[in-house]
Amino acid sequence: MATTPAYSEGSIRVLKGLEPVKQRPGMYTRTDNPLHIIQEVLDNAADEALAGHGKKIKVTLHADGSVSVEDDGRGIPFGLHPEEKAPVVELVFTRLHAGGKFDKGSGGAYSFSGGLHGVGVSVTNALSKRLEVISYREGSVAQLAFSAGDVIEPLKIRPQESASANADGPRDRKQGTTVRAWPDAKYFESAVLPQQELVHLLRSKAVLMPGVTVTLVHEKSKETQQWLYKGGLRDYLMQTLNGEPVIPLFEGAGYADRQADNFAEGEGAEWCVAFTEDGQPVRESYVNLIPTSAGGTHESGLRDGLFNAVKSFIELHSLLPKGVKLLPEDVFARASYVLSAKVLDPQFQGQIKERLNSRDAVRLVSSFVRPALELWLNQHVDYGRKLAELAIRAAQTRQKAGQKVEKRKGSGVAVLPGKLTDCESRDIAHNEVFLVEGDSAGGSAKMGRDKECQAVLPLRGKVLNTWEVERDRLFANNEIHDISVALGVDPHGMDGADLSGLRYGKICILSDADVDGSHIQVLLLTLFFRHFPKLIDAGHVYVAKPPLFRVDAPARGKKPASKVYALDEGELTAILDKLRKDGVREGAWTISRFKGLGEMSAEQLWETTLNPDTRRLLQVRLGRFDTMGTNGEITKLMGKGEAAARRELMELRADDVEVDV
Repeated sequence: MATTPAYSEGSIRVLKGLEPVKQRPGMYTRTDNPLHIIQEVLDNAADEALAGHGKKIKVTLHADGSVSVEDDGRGIPFGLHPEEKAPVVELVFTRLHAGGKFDKGSGGAYSFSGGLHGVGVSVTNALSKRLEVISYREGSVAQLAFSAGDVIEPLKIRPQESASANADGPRDRKQGTTVRAWPDAKYFESAVLPQQELVHLLRSKAVLMPGVTVTLVHEKSKETQQWLYKGGLRDYLMQTLNGEPVIPLFEGAGYADRQADNFAEGEGAEWCVAFTEDGQPVRESYVNLIPTSAGGTHESGLRDGLFNAVKSFIELHSLLPKGVKLLPEDVFARASYVLSAKVLDPQFQGQIKERLNSRDAVRLVSSFVRPALELWLNQHVDYGRKLAELAIRAAQTRQKAGQKVEKRKGSGVAVLPGKLTDCESRDIAHNEVFLVEGDSAGGSAKMGRDKECQAVLPLRGKVLNTWEVERDRLFANNEIHDISVALGVDPHGMDGADLSGLRYGKICILSDADVDGSHIQVLLLTLFFRHFPKLIDAGHVYVAKPPLFRVDAPARGKKPASKVYALDEGELTAILDKLRKDGVREGAWTISRFKGLGEMSAEQLWETTLNPDTRRLLQVRLGRFDTMGTNGEITKLMGKGEAAARRELMELRADDVEVDV
């Protein structure tokens, strides 16, 4: 009989250096092809240009499969690091979380940059068979080489060859960095760089950095492509646009000055927007020159600004037909745009930075876009009417589609519970209902919600444990009766469920961020799993995650005073660590702990928990599992006669649980 391997102190393995990247490359980069690890080098060159220290970026596709990126920036420093006692250029390529972009305040080497994790080029190094670095700086040339992340040719420094003089005096000494990498094919599904994506990336860098020359050289074919844009976003969008614009392109830019209360000096955005009646919309967004293919809060700010400006114009000129309700998607549906945001301290989702999560970016972009478009529309009323007509037509089409669904439901609808504060929209895909713990929190949620699409149903106390309650006895409990009637769905098993009467696309459980709140979550999830399983199976059930702490941080460097919310102790620790790194003295911040949702103002609840652009909402999924096995586990947890089994489980696994006291 096979013996189980021993689990002891020696079983724990500590990954050092770049080993974590080699073990799990997908956590740090895209693994479908090597483009993203080359982009990490390119982004560093672009950050130099963004900081005003470079005018040329050259990418060469070599015949041997390697790729080099050359810039004329300041050159990576190659002296000894004061604390690590190792050459800085070596640390940058061999240490995770080593970089020059953590300090975003005054005096930092990079005020605005895409780098914030300090893992970029070290990932490139880890996943390359060979990588060579040459740094030209202060009259010297430093050169070293790596293999699979390890130094194989130690740092060599030599003086630059003396440049010949001309009539104007001696030439400037060369400055900049050249990185050449040979990506290791074993880490990627395909070792081939996608040419179209690379060209698009380089072209967009040139568009976003007017005056910077970006060159691509194909060594095999001897072909050279070069981009230098003076105009910027407008020309770029016109070249890529599908369909004829309904109105002239709306373009503009706005950046915070020293007097701005809410944002750091220089933060802002540049944009160009086109509205078309047909064709696939073109949508590209960037943060500090980093492409954000999955969008994020800066795109939400653009959408918010466009919607509110168009809505304001329509209301001012009384253009909205009776019975038509305008939603953001009606204005945004036919919008093509290029958006380039500058954010001092961007927070991205994941290492590959495809989506911006910085909450302030919504207000940042919207605050510049809305007034600019409102002014433009009222200066060009005829174009404003055309845009309004396009948005109203989209709203009417959407509402007609919603009415068709309504007719299929029939007219025999139960009377909705009195505690339910319903939303105005009848578009199921757009509507949400929040099952809120307590009347106090329910009051804040009602005031802070979006009345158009968010409904609130306050629940009194803890819901009944329904694991062992028969279906025909459920309605004896008022809370469960109200939930079922509000949702428009009767209790059911996995078979024969009728969801045609469902009134909300998202059913969100909203409870306090403490132990009691977690208990209420468990009771409601038990109800849905046992008696409304098709709602979970169809992806309609969600759990909202309100914050437990608020940190009032003082002004630091270019960043003004701010309020930061933490989901739990772990996030709180991370926030405080960041404040310390930013130079905030110990104790200069104030930490508030929310005892419950009822303590939050309507505005706070909206910003942290209800706003689709900034909230955290977890979808509940059944997943792939043995239903009988899962039923057995939940019976052990929720069954009334299972005290002995629960005790055994607690004795075995209690150490795994973090207790909130």
